[in-house]
Amino acid sequence: MFPLSILDLSPVAAGSGGAQALHNSLDLAQHADRLGFTRYWVAEHHNMPAIASSAPDIMIGQIAALTARIRVGSGGVMLPNHAPLTVAERFKVLEALFPGRIDLGLGRAPGTDPATSYALRRRQGISEEDDFLERFNELMLLETRKFPEGHPFHNVHAMPADVPLPPIYLLGSSDYSAQLAGRIGAAFAFAHHFANFDAAEAMRLYRENFKPSPAHAEPYAILATHVVCAGTDAEAERLAATVDLNFVRRAKGEYLPLASPEEAAAYDYSPADRARIAHNRQRVAVGSPATVMARLKPLLDATEADELMVTTMVHDHAARKRSYALLAQAFG
Repeated sequence: MFPLSILDLSPVAAGSGGAQALHNSLDLAQHADRLGFTRYWVAEHHNMPAIASSAPDIMIGQIAALTARIRVGSGGVMLPNHAPLTVAERFKVLEALFPGRIDLGLGRAPGTDPATSYALRRRQGISEEDDFLERFNELMLLETRKFPEGHPFHNVHAMPADVPLPPIYLLGSSDYSAQLAGRIGAAFAFAHHFANFDAAEAMRLYRENFKPSPAHAEPYAILATHVVCAGTDAEAERLAATVDLNFVRRAKGEYLPLASPEEAAAYDYSPADRARIAHNRQRVAVGSPATVMARLKPLLDATEADELMVTTMVHDHAARKRSYALLAQAFG
């Protein structure tokens, strides 16, 4: 069976709240475990009313404890927000508790607006430069214990010291991220669900630049995309109205909880709004299982992805669970 996974942002629905969104994630993860999904990743976003997932390491521990088989990881930990030692120790603890089931996905962006990013990092000696590579190298040196003699961190060990870091994945949505993932020998997850860069070209650049590492002898590419699946095309289109309105609002800087399909259908869309929706729909597979598979197969063929990771941001939790169940059935 082709590997099929889930990226969960713990969406907050209008009329509900963040606590319910997090409990919905726990329920969905158990559902995915029973359905046979390969892995379940949770995101890190801050100061976004539509997204409750702000602490992936906490959620990973809760999800892993409630599931039996599925791999659980971060999609991702936004490394600019965290000291590398903190990331190393938290994920070593998770790996110690759930050996062989944890993934460490790393993102290069802060996952929020500039003011919130500053609030997250203001005790860390903030640099205006992109310091991802510096932080990543520090993380790797802590793991390999290869800080040279005389370095302040030479005797610093990430605890528990006898537990390895989980497998590392680099998240990205650009040509730079794809090439960087290859050069550092990481697995790569491409965010097709919001990227403007071509997914097939990103995967080609990743494989072309891949250099084997202790963690990954061969390239491994995950394609993340947005899917809304239902019993019929008409029902899927009704559910996807939530996706359309959410995208329009985000383009205007309005980060509101996910609207119901009824609220979305009643919204007064301008011609510019409809153009935005049409552009975004190129990155969303919407329809019955047959329709969705007809959309996904050419994309998977073009990218030669090793795995498909799906996010589904709809208003109703039961409909979200049904979408994943139909997708799992369609993939066999």
